[in-house]
Amino acid sequence: METIQQQKAALRRRLAAREQAMTQRERELSDRAIIYHVARTEEYRRARTVFAFVGCGREIGTRALLERILSEGKELCVPLCTGPGRMECRRVQDLSVLRPGSYGIPEPPPEAPAVPSEDIDLVIVPCVGAAADGRRLGRGGGYYDRFLARYTGAALLLCRERLLCPDIPREAHDICIPAVITEKGRL
Repeated sequence: METIQQQKAALRRRLAAREQAMTQRERELSDRAIIYHVARTEEYRRARTVFAFVGCGREIGTRALLERILSEGKELCVPLCTGPGRMECRRVQDLSVLRPGSYGIPEPPPEAPAVPSEDIDLVIVPCVGAAADGRRLGRGGGYYDRFLARYTGAALLLCRERLLCPDIPREAHDICIPAVITEKGRL
């Protein structure tokens, strides 16, 4: 009998293969459509302070969203990894300050101002795959589950349509995000 961790690892491999099969053009169109739908949500329109991931590699490209947040005068926060499974919200006013940090992910400099979770109006959450009900499969480090366990505001989970999966295993510490945004809009 497989453990939940083994089930998750196998699912990560299957979903990675699905995503790797996408062409660069398919990824770009997917990214654009997802960002379009995020910007039209009530949560985004109301938010003054947004904590968003910086997509890299095969993740959803969020640069256009990050630029939009800044150009609309909203406060932008991005993750700074501070230790295994731990991240903080750090304010940035210019994307040029981001440098590869933990795992090669662009991060703000350590001196970027920390923003407490209670000051965040909206969190944009990444995933490897998700179920329509908001069950999320992350990369396995627990960064977002730990953050979301103490966060009480709005959150949007970004997921490519082809990475939707009805059988995402769930453990007690896994946090669901009921607002899932794909290329087709909100689920």
